[in-house]
Amino acid sequence: MSEIKGRVWKFGDNIPTDQIVRVDRALGDMEEMARHVLENYNPEFPKKVQKGDILVAGKHFGQSSGRAVAPKAIKATGVGAVVVEYASRLFYRNAFEVGLPLMECPGITDHVSDGDCLSVDMTIGKIKNETTGDVLQARPVDPFLMEMLEAGGLIAFGPRIDQWNV
Repeated sequence: MSEIKGRVWKFGDNIPTDQIVRVDRALGDMEEMARHVLENYNPEFPKKVQKGDILVAGKHFGQSSGRAVAPKAIKATGVGAVVVEYASRLFYRNAFEVGLPLMECPGITDHVSDGDCLSVDMTIGKIKNETTGDVLQARPVDPFLMEMLEAGGLIAFGPRIDQWNV
């Protein structure tokens, strides 16, 4: 889980949860929502995204409403990880709670292009663009959150939470 390698799908700044999953799609089942994730920004994304691909975006990803279905729908597409310059705090937490790997890396959008191959090591925060050779240092994911991801999200992790004395 800590090392992920995949094709980049690059998006810009200021993407609200209402556009990750549009309001008119938010009440459908997860499979239906996954067929429409981010379609207003790139109509090819929900049609061609492959299991393990990496979604890269800029600042303020997942801003606006706290729609928890947005990270669930991204996960349902099969995306292996989300790497953003900065995610809204609520989206960040929701991602880990549903088991969607997310990492913040300032400047990431300056170092990747759509279609590049990216390797991401979440435990040490190393990101390598396999296409260009660029290596970036991101914020490593906290060990507590890594355990939550490895369990598959908060509900699956729940029985183990006592060991953390939280």
